[in-house]
Amino acid sequence: MYVSVTSRCLGDLPFLDACSLLADYGYTRIEFWLDENSDHLKPSEVVADIDGFISRYRAASRLTPVAFCFEQPVEVETFREIARLAKLMRVAQITIPSTPLGTPFNAEIERLQELLQISTAAGLQLSIRTKTGHLTEDAHTAVELCQAVNGVGLSLDPSYYICGPHKGESYDQVFPYVYHVYLRDTTSDEIQVQVGLGEVDYSRLISQLRREDYDRTLSVDFFPDQYGDLDRALELRKMRMLLESLLI
Repeated sequence: MYVSVTSRCLGDLPFLDACSLLADYGYTRIEFWLDENSDHLKPSEVVADIDGFISRYRAASRLTPVAFCFEQPVEVETFREIARLAKLMRVAQITIPSTPLGTPFNAEIERLQELLQISTAAGLQLSIRTKTGHLTEDAHTAVELCQAVNGVGLSLDPSYYICGPHKGESYDQVFPYVYHVYLRDTTSDEIQVQVGLGEVDYSRLISQLRREDYDRTLSVDFFPDQYGDLDRALELRKMRMLLESLLI
């Protein structure tokens, strides 16, 4: 396992500025956060000039890209182009959100099957994020989706199981299906709190992942609008050092 950071942690800044600061905070690996409703990194703008994006990124940042994640459900052609970009940048992981609660289960299966075919052809692991308000907000349904579409995994965000409508329930059943992990400190009442004051048991989580021979990314993922008065540079450094100490 190794530690990376999502560009969303500084998503209120221009993308390349965020990359520069995250490198200053001691990170060496980054996950690109794609959000069409943000000025940070719009997928539509990226796919409009893939070669230019790669050139600008390589000229501006020394961080190694390890994953892509979409904030919103993505159109097939956009996904296809981002998969091509990931292959060019030697990135092997891509995360998409599951569809919102109320979406017919069979419709979600068909969508995932189509995207899985594209990602597999590009040599990518495809996973769906566990998140409140989506089909994956319940751990049982999240597992059922993976079982229904063999090859699709989960991007585990434990904050939503700690703080969401299913708080207090075990989500251990998801671990055999985890392809990717997002971490921040969380309580049962607040999705993001100061590092060290939350209820995330990082040691237990890492032990469970190791039990499943997980050897992939732990991606630090803070919400930029949830820092409050906290020093974001300090929080990002603290989380990196905490996770790195547990992986020794």
